Amino acid sequence: MQASLDRTFAALADPTRRAILARLAQGEATVAELQKPFRISQPAISKHLKVLEAAGLVERGQAGQARPRRLRLAALDETTAWFDQLRGLWADSFDRLEALLQAPDTIDRKA
Repeated sequence: MQASLDRTFAALADPTRRAILARLAQGEATVAELQKPFRISQPAISKHLKVLEAAGLVERGQAGQARPRRLRLAALDETTAWFDQLRGLWADSFDRLEALLQAPDTIDRKA
């Protein structure tokens, strides 16, 4: 799981790759369509797509001669589960802190 999360976060660290994912969230797109909003070459977009594919965030489709890319939402499930686990740990910690602060005997009134 850790290696997969590392690949995912490394892929998400780049703003161009995040923008590509945001575009793919609207629907599948070809490399040429993904390249349009960026001022970078087609090979550069392809390199970004390879990183996203290696992280499991994007997959290639088949539509005639074209190979449109699409978002793999299932790949984000592992990342979401990791964040949910952290959120749960933090919520528990804050709940314990709140209980501690609300308990009258735990506060040293002399301080």
